[in-house]
Amino acid sequence: MTARPSFPKPRADLKANTAEFERLPLVAPSGFREYDARWLYPNQINIVGVQALGLGLGTLIHEMGVRPAIVVGHDFRSYSAAIHKAMIAGLMGAGLEVHDIGLALSPVAYFAQFALDVPSVAMVTASHNENGWTGVKMGAQRPLTFGPEEMSALKEIVLGGTYATRAGGTYIHVPDMPERYIADLTERPRLKRRVKVVAACGNGTAGAFAPQVLEGIGAEVVRLDCELDYTFPRYNPNPEDLAMLHALSEAVLEAKADVGLGFDGDGDRCGVVDNEGEEIFADKVGVMLARDLSARHQNAQFVVDVKSTGLFMTDPVLLKNGARTDYWKTGHSYIKRRANELKALVGFEKSGHYFFNPPIGRGYDDGLVSAIAILDMLDRNPDKSMSELKEALPKTWGSPTMSPYCPDEVKYEVVERATRHFQDVAKKGAPLMGQTIRDVNTVNGVRITLKDGTWGLVRASSNKPNLVVVVESPVSEANMKAMFAVIDGVLSGYPEVGEYDQRI
Repeated sequence: MTARPSFPKPRADLKANTAEFERLPLVAPSGFREYDARWLYPNQINIVGVQALGLGLGTLIHEMGVRPAIVVGHDFRSYSAAIHKAMIAGLMGAGLEVHDIGLALSPVAYFAQFALDVPSVAMVTASHNENGWTGVKMGAQRPLTFGPEEMSALKEIVLGGTYATRAGGTYIHVPDMPERYIADLTERPRLKRRVKVVAACGNGTAGAFAPQVLEGIGAEVVRLDCELDYTFPRYNPNPEDLAMLHALSEAVLEAKADVGLGFDGDGDRCGVVDNEGEEIFADKVGVMLARDLSARHQNAQFVVDVKSTGLFMTDPVLLKNGARTDYWKTGHSYIKRRANELKALVGFEKSGHYFFNPPIGRGYDDGLVSAIAILDMLDRNPDKSMSELKEALPKTWGSPTMSPYCPDEVKYEVVERATRHFQDVAKKGAPLMGQTIRDVNTVNGVRITLKDGTWGLVRASSNKPNLVVVVESPVSEANMKAMFAVIDGVLSGYPEVGEYDQRI
């Protein structure tokens, strides 16, 4: 009997418009990130490379001893369906039972793991990245997704070509998961308060889900860019993108809405604009929700990422309610896993990923569960507007998340240099902005906190060739800007660091 040939080992040097590109896998090593995978398609990964990725993921699932069954979905981009089919081919080649849910949000795929009693998930999505990007969010222990350990193992299998083909792969088409997901979120008491909501979807996948869910719980919905269009004609579906926020703000004011909710490309994040058209950063929304929930759940435990406001530790309402907060690594898999380990009520990320554990959610990030929690908070405060709830928080001055360019190959080393710099300053007792450094937190990059509570963060982006810079001050806008100037002064001395996407 003739031996079955093995699948080719991936290469990183293939060129498009060649015979080799059509028959051999292209997989750039840089696409394997800390907690998911992202590539420019087809320059960094081709269709055959996606098949190799699926074969490698299936091999890893077998090695982990997990039942070989997986949910696979895809976001709305011109090429996502093709990548989705190639992923399925690889997974079936590894002997997995594939449950194909088709077009979906990431949280729909996570929900399907529970609805179908399937342990693993592979969601084809580039999330909020610009067109041209693709990627996969993966997990094999619901509701968790892969972290560095699993991603390193997957990278080794795929790039080493050590995947194993197996017989027994099967395909199951699941046509009704969107309807089941929407029913799961809307089969609950309707809102008592009349709430008008602008739902902004940036022409991304959330447009096929968000309006129906919000209307299903009793909100009046004003739709903004909810028609699916994978060219993203107005702006990228990213609730941290200023163009999307400005459009949402204008729509809220024009409609005299109570709140504006913006959803990212794969629907696992929700951005907020208040009734006065002002953006509320996601970490501040988190504090508002933590206030609301800790009043109803005694001694509530929360987890937040290092980019988040210091109010989680100092807010008098949270302290009075007995709430406890743990600061942890930025990244949806990190916060999700930490919230699960600590049995936290909610994990909050400044980027807008929120992880509601039982009794509110199932532990995964879902922008629509976040939106419902926000509307429930308004429902429990019938005499207060969103802006009034925001103004009730202690005043701080915080920056948006800023992302100076830095190549993937050197970004972590650059952050290590910055970390050593600030650690040396603290060790010497040298002043910054005329103050001593109170704390240097290195759990994820470096977060420097001064005596007056002003802080700044530098870390490497896990998704793109960028650094991440965030600053905040509880004292003044001037101190916030001064902290940015300190950090920018250090980073500008590194030739690898390029232009910012935005500055304060």
